Amino acid sequence: MSYIINGKTLPPVAIGTWGWGSGANGSGIIFGAKADPEKLKESFETAMKSGFNLFDTAAVYGMGNAEKLLAEFSKGREIIFSDKYTPIKKYTAARVDDMYSGSVDVFSGRKPDIYWLHQPKDIEQTIEYLCQMKKDGKIGSIGVSNFNLEQVKVADKIARENGCTITGVQNHFSLLYRESEENGVLEWCKESGAIFFSYMVLEQGALTGKFTSKKPMPMLSRRGIAFNKSRLKKIEPLIAEMEKIGGNYGLTVSQTATAYAITKGTLPIIGVRKPYQAEELAKTASVVFTSKEIESLEKAAHDTGIKVKASWE
Repeated sequence: MSYIINGKTLPPVAIGTWGWGSGANGSGIIFGAKADPEKLKESFETAMKSGFNLFDTAAVYGMGNAEKLLAEFSKGREIIFSDKYTPIKKYTAARVDDMYSGSVDVFSGRKPDIYWLHQPKDIEQTIEYLCQMKKDGKIGSIGVSNFNLEQVKVADKIARENGCTITGVQNHFSLLYRESEENGVLEWCKESGAIFFSYMVLEQGALTGKFTSKKPMPMLSRRGIAFNKSRLKKIEPLIAEMEKIGGNYGLTVSQTATAYAITKGTLPIIGVRKPYQAEELAKTASVVFTSKEIESLEKAAHDTGIKVKASWE
């Protein structure tokens, strides 16, 4: 399935930059490893060569560092640009303007193709103001992130009352976390024509097959806490099922997790910090699992008993 926003056709996978920056909300704290700017630049170039020109970022990723790196890499290049307003304090139009202007300045005037309300806070006022920004030509489309179904419907109602629509919903979604399917958000997107952008599809590495109870994630990191040795042990049968089903298509475990998200009708946002990770994305778009294969994968995931909800959800 192909998706279009603002007349631009989106690739089947977006490149996520959450792990690009340093400092608070940066690579070290989240992933337990520093990101190498040179490797990130190579990853950017590899993604672009492979046709993955949709990049998702936020001012709070690495406290601005992720934006700065993406702006540097993409200068003079044609990319589809996804950025976010994060409501850290109580809503005022000035706070939205400040964060938006800061991002646009970093990108030398490049305007976001889609601009997200990052959290369901002050929904009515913020969506109304984002609609005005869209009318003023400051942003291409409006999205909401980390919203449940009731909140999505409120945002959609406010948007329509102000002559706009909600173009996308960006939520946590993976084999181990299907909350947006269970609560109806994914179905709402399909019915309304909005695009469901799935993030943490690989569960920050837990669904890649690269980490086990004997080879755990860095302990002093967000992902190391979320997926400790005990949880990694419990998901081993799921990894085995992913290897089995994905292997029939020549896919790695990571590619299987991504192809699963695509088959479910979502547009995955995959964090890419190394060139080979960008190269691996190309094969995922051509694979569509059968209903029986999806059923087997979801049963294996359910049987693990693991469902890790992030602190901000």
